[in-house]
Amino acid sequence: MGKKAAKATRKFAVSGQLKKTIQQRRKHQDIKRKAERRKTASGRKGKERQLNDDEGGGEDADGVIKAREKFKGMSVDDFLGGGFMDDEGGDEKILSAGDSDDEDEDGGGDGLSDDGSFASVDGLDDDDEGQAHLMELSRLAEKDPEFYKYLQENDKELLAFNPTTAEDEDEAMSDEENPEVEAVPVLTRDILQKWQKALLEQCSLRALRKLLIAFRSAVHINDDEPNQTWTIENSTVYNKLVTTALKYTPVVLAHHCPYKALANGKYKGPAQTPKWKTLQKLIISYFHNAAHLLTQLTDGEMLILALTESAKLLPYVTSSRKSVKVYLKTCLDLWSSSEDNVRIAAFLSVRQLASATDESLMDLALKSTYLTLVRACKSTSAHILPSINLMKNSASELYTISHAMAYQHAFGYVRQLAILLRNSLKVKSKESYKQVYNWQYVHCIDFWAIVLARACDRQTEAGRGGESDLRPLIYPLVQVALGAIKLISNARSYPYHLHLTRSLLHLTQHTHTYVPLAPILLPIVTYSLTGSTSKASTLRPLDFEANLRAPQQYLKTRIYGSGILEESSFLLAEYLASPPVHTGIAFPEIIVPVVSALRRSVKAGSKQKGKGKEVGTARALIEHIEESANWVEERRRGVSFSPGKLQEVQKWEREINLQETPLGKYVRVLRKAREKRRKLVEKARDGEDEILQD
Repeated sequence: MGKKAAKATRKFAVSGQLKKTIQQRRKHQDIKRKAERRKTASGRKGKERQLNDDEGGGEDADGVIKAREKFKGMSVDDFLGGGFMDDEGGDEKILSAGDSDDEDEDGGGDGLSDDGSFASVDGLDDDDEGQAHLMELSRLAEKDPEFYKYLQENDKELLAFNPTTAEDEDEAMSDEENPEVEAVPVLTRDILQKWQKALLEQCSLRALRKLLIAFRSAVHINDDEPNQTWTIENSTVYNKLVTTALKYTPVVLAHHCPYKALANGKYKGPAQTPKWKTLQKLIISYFHNAAHLLTQLTDGEMLILALTESAKLLPYVTSSRKSVKVYLKTCLDLWSSSEDNVRIAAFLSVRQLASATDESLMDLALKSTYLTLVRACKSTSAHILPSINLMKNSASELYTISHAMAYQHAFGYVRQLAILLRNSLKVKSKESYKQVYNWQYVHCIDFWAIVLARACDRQTEAGRGGESDLRPLIYPLVQVALGAIKLISNARSYPYHLHLTRSLLHLTQHTHTYVPLAPILLPIVTYSLTGSTSKASTLRPLDFEANLRAPQQYLKTRIYGSGILEESSFLLAEYLASPPVHTGIAFPEIIVPVVSALRRSVKAGSKQKGKGKEVGTARALIEHIEESANWVEERRRGVSFSPGKLQEVQKWEREINLQETPLGKYVRVLRKAREKRRKLVEKARDGEDEILQD
């Protein structure tokens, strides 16, 4: 075996320019040899007459031995740069050796060379055709003896056809007859239809190879120095070529090298057959081209098609970790920056990648997805908030595929949030507060609340047959959120408090975990009723979903006081109507301090001017809370068990339907009103006229 090629040699082979360089050097050497022959033709004839036959034979033998020793172990670049152009006979041997080294170098790289990966596929189809042609020639003597006799007299080369050497002879003849560089052929609709027919009817690997070579030319058509094999002059042909390659390739691969789909939704790659080993480099090269295409496309429908069809090839490329990383990065970029339909298609591709049996791919997908989400939510506005919510909901679905693997990531990231909070509590400075009071921190807490709510939901755990592995993380996440709320408690930070309260409320509604949120919401309600918030202003209402801190000009204004009261009272009503609070048999006793605090605030607010609307909102909430308490007392009068019998208590609590309670009906009305107003605001933001008709 020869010595291992240098790193520069392998890079040069991967670039695809090796074959072109070899052809140019061959042509230059041919011209140089012809010129030398003309100069030394007369002198060489006289010398050859004086040579002895025995001496000549010995010199030839010694020359062959020396040549073999001289070129043994050389790489392609060492040989091409050696300048060994001394005699005519040696040239042919050296060139043949260079060809073989070139083929070995091109096919034995890291699997990314298009020329090497496309080179050996034709043999899977051509062998059968060559043998069939040979059988037809052998039967020709019996069927048509006169024509066979004519061929013997006029075309003996056809009868001496050898399928193993025909292709090499054709390439040699084309090199001799066409010294100039051939023009790049133009891809037409007819050629493309011919390939489609072969793929549909025969699942031809030769047609697939040609199709993928043309696809490579289409993908790199805008590169600065493209290595074009086909010229595409029509946009219709371009679109048809891309669509055909994306749709037909998975079908042909499933026919020749099917992969195994497991019952749990995961998959295993195809078996290591000789055919798959031949096709593997071809498919990896095509997969790289498809990933490059995703970065070039701008049309939404074509992007969705490319993402959907390329995801079907993931079972075939999981062995190439570099290809998987490039594809995952491309999909996550689209998931964080494109339209909603493209985001969903990109996420489905990431989920398909995470469904592999290789756990390292799942680990890579979870980590990359979370980091992409954190980078995308660095700044938040009313326009990009729906996209961020879509990303959080879709990423939470990915984290609930494997609870055991998700726990490792969730534990580390929740711990990171706790460390940031601890640093802010220790070093009470403006810079330390900024590490907690920012959009990334809020969205991270909300994301993990969504993940835990989905994984630890009662119905989900009942379907799994046991508690989720993520349930132990509920307590530390709640403690981190409550600590962040208590970090700064001034009126400007109330929007930040409401964001974290919504996250905790979502968590407690799905996991049925009791979290004391009333002590957080009651000070906000009290501030709106008793604080000096009656200052008139022409400011527009503050969007609490798109702001973390209230601007200075909103403080002590009526518009801010009424808005903050509406948000806090709605969250307080939802909290009291949540399953862990309202379905409890001790609900009438739980709401006693809440009602007392609200009554004191209403009494103080009724003495101030301009507080009529706020006082009315608080009184309505108190009435529905007390009505629900009376409803629970009425139902528990007939119980015959003591509070110590927990099983009987839990059974009684499960029988309560929250939709039938007075507080539950009140919250449902509030939700409908808020949803209607939200749609009207969105229409007004988009400039639609339907808002004027309401």
